[in-house]
Amino acid sequence: MAALHTWVGLLPGWLLFLIFLFGTTAYFQQEISRWMRPEMSASASSRSPSFPALAAADTLLRVRATGAQEWNLSLPARGGQVVRVSWEGGEAAEGKATLDPATGREITVRETQGGNFLYRFHYDLYAMPRIWARSLVSIAALAMLVAILSGVVTHKKIFADFFTLRFWKGQRSWLDSHNVTAVLALPFHLMITYTGLAALLFTIMPWALDTQFPARKAFNAAAYPDAPEFPASGRTGAMLPPPALAEKAEALWGGGHLGGLSIDHPGDANATASAYALRDRLGRPSPRLILSATDGRLLHRAPTEGGARATQDVMILLHLGTFAETGLRWLYFVSGALGTAMVGTGLVLWTVKRRQRLPDPARPHFGFRLVERLNIAMMVGPVAGIAAYFLANRLLPLDVALRDEWEIDCLFLVWGGGVAWALARPAARAWIETLAVSAALYALVPLVNSLTTARGLVPSLIAGDWVFVGFDLMMFVAAGLLALAAWRLAARKAKVPPRRTRTGTEIMA
Repeated sequence: MAALHTWVGLLPGWLLFLIFLFGTTAYFQQEISRWMRPEMSASASSRSPSFPALAAADTLLRVRATGAQEWNLSLPARGGQVVRVSWEGGEAAEGKATLDPATGREITVRETQGGNFLYRFHYDLYAMPRIWARSLVSIAALAMLVAILSGVVTHKKIFADFFTLRFWKGQRSWLDSHNVTAVLALPFHLMITYTGLAALLFTIMPWALDTQFPARKAFNAAAYPDAPEFPASGRTGAMLPPPALAEKAEALWGGGHLGGLSIDHPGDANATASAYALRDRLGRPSPRLILSATDGRLLHRAPTEGGARATQDVMILLHLGTFAETGLRWLYFVSGALGTAMVGTGLVLWTVKRRQRLPDPARPHFGFRLVERLNIAMMVGPVAGIAAYFLANRLLPLDVALRDEWEIDCLFLVWGGGVAWALARPAARAWIETLAVSAALYALVPLVNSLTTARGLVPSLIAGDWVFVGFDLMMFVAAGLLALAAWRLAARKAKVPPRRTRTGTEIMA
């Protein structure tokens, strides 16, 4: 069990670190998206169907989209997103507009993928076919589940070591840190790993589905039957405004929140409104509704899903945490951070323990040195890259083409620079230098924000804009933790005899 725990944790370890790191940020992806769109008003946090954007969207569509065959409204989940309005078909030229969710005014926001990119990266990775990425993530998650269970079996003193954390004691400290971060959030680690596998169930275990439905389209047709069509009558008819349609849909759901509204044949006597709910409730998800856009009558309700699918949907909601309010999301975030630390300390512990078994610990073989440096590249590199992603959001010109892709490119450029630096420098120095640079990047984020926008820390405190205040404070916290780690390693390096400074595992110990 000990050997199983070691190797199933080590082999996908770097990928697991990325999954935990980026997945942890996703619990505040809406707040991150809001920070990365400073053009939005400070009060853009409501998700009520009565907020001004729905009425403003109605006015805009009636002016610009008369004659269109379809109107679409996409609503924000927690205020990190904007309200997107679009129309197409018919006599009106295709068009779209972006509205502030709090004020309803039409705005131009900078092109960015915001927190959504960080969220999607943790299971779709980047620049590879989706099926490959999700297969790799599924295999890593399966290995993580085996590592957790084998770790529980192996760990005889699981409760005693929960209270044992010795700082600055070399290998013992790394083992204590790994044990404490693993045990403290053990229920979360089990839940998040198992529910992640449930979300990607058919990626690595498609056989039951393939046996019953040789063609995947046949499964989709059975699981998601098409709604009936309601053709236009050719007669004009007065429509209910979107806020009224939203209220009727939410009343039929019994508490669900509207996520999107699509109106077919607007202005026709047979106009219909398809309502889609946000995935923000535990329990059975609310089905799609089709209402009469003229009087709000229910015309069609998507069939309720079976128990197996409903169970999977609950697991997905538990994994995403979208149902959670602020306090519970902070608990998710802290638990995710502990999971990231658990994987990271496990990777470092592997090198620390094995150095002592080498014939000449001061001159390790090539494979050991490679793993040691890849630890730096794959742990500190992406941490620095996320800070670069935030800085790029503020520093790139607003009118540059493909601006959102340039933000992502900046993340990978800094990450790649960290890889090159880790491979080129002595490991001991590389740890200190990359951590110090990462700390500087995070400290720069709130400073650059205050210089490039009117939403700096002090103005945000005065205005009570707690999303911007919290974001800037978290950047300073991250900078402080990374600086502390760099300082402790530098202080320890000064105590190591000169002949051993060419390697980094002693310094980490």
